[in-house]
Amino acid sequence: MSYQAAADRYDTMEYRRCGRSGLRLPVVSFGLWHNFGDTGNYENMKEMLFTAFDHGITHFDLANNYGPEPGSAESNFGRILKEELGSWRDEMIISTKAGYLMWDGPYGDWGSRKYLMASLDQSLRRMGLDYVDIFYHHRMDPETPLEETMNALNDIVKSGKALYAGISNYDGAHMKEAAAILKELHCPFVINQNRYSILDRSIEANGLKEAAREEEKGIITFSPLAQGLLTDRYLNGIPEDSRIRTDGRFLKEERITEKAVAGLRKLNSLAAERGQSLAQMALNWILKDDIVTSVLVGASRPSQLLDNIRIVNRAPFSAQELQTIDQIVKELQ
Repeated sequence: MSYQAAADRYDTMEYRRCGRSGLRLPVVSFGLWHNFGDTGNYENMKEMLFTAFDHGITHFDLANNYGPEPGSAESNFGRILKEELGSWRDEMIISTKAGYLMWDGPYGDWGSRKYLMASLDQSLRRMGLDYVDIFYHHRMDPETPLEETMNALNDIVKSGKALYAGISNYDGAHMKEAAAILKELHCPFVINQNRYSILDRSIEANGLKEAAREEEKGIITFSPLAQGLLTDRYLNGIPEDSRIRTDGRFLKEERITEKAVAGLRKLNSLAAERGQSLAQMALNWILKDDIVTSVLVGASRPSQLLDNIRIVNRAPFSAQELQTIDQIVKELQ
């Protein structure tokens, strides 16, 4: 039997505006960075997307290089759209990005007009779409003039291939420069995508969070669980099936020190007092103020998504809880 969306899918999810725009995103969005490439299980991919949509997650975030192989996440997502989810396309926010290495030669990386426009055309073909809702420049380019990159985003939106422009991995100063250019071009730039977690507060240090507030733009965060560190996975050592063992590109074994584990156990205890898992508390912490529009979560099975969705409409943090979290993090540094 083909998929039918749940009738009550919008009953419990919270939606926030991207800064001062008409676009609203669910506070929990689904990132397809892992588990949607050629090495993933196709039936599991479908069940995760169905579970997400049935519970009000309307935003699905991709990039040109998501895989493995690069491009395969978009291809698999596009196949599921065509076979099962296409009837609900207008209820979805689909985003993709370009900015990291995608193909050989001088035109498959960074931020040139040539690369961004060619990459989006490839992404649209892989997903079987006429347009994406948000198209991001994925990282700052130290050599291409910012005006060129922003003009390319503007022309992409004006062409109808994207509805909104976004930037990712920009610091506060460069975000404000980009915002000024796009404002002059009357381009609907609405959102920044950056890493943010209890343990990684770089967007506070580099001014991005405050710049987003001043410019009235949204923020969507990735790696909210610090590559799994802010879960119960490492409270008693390193499991053999953990990402550290199977894919050590991001979370390194040397981070799992006795000091780190002790701090994580303190955070876990605080989460338990709130009636939450450590992961749920970590996601709620990111959403504690309205500057952050949405938090991107990944998943390897539908049950993980359901656990993440339980953060919606949870009690706010008390001042004492926030102070305790900050003190634990300070001790870890």
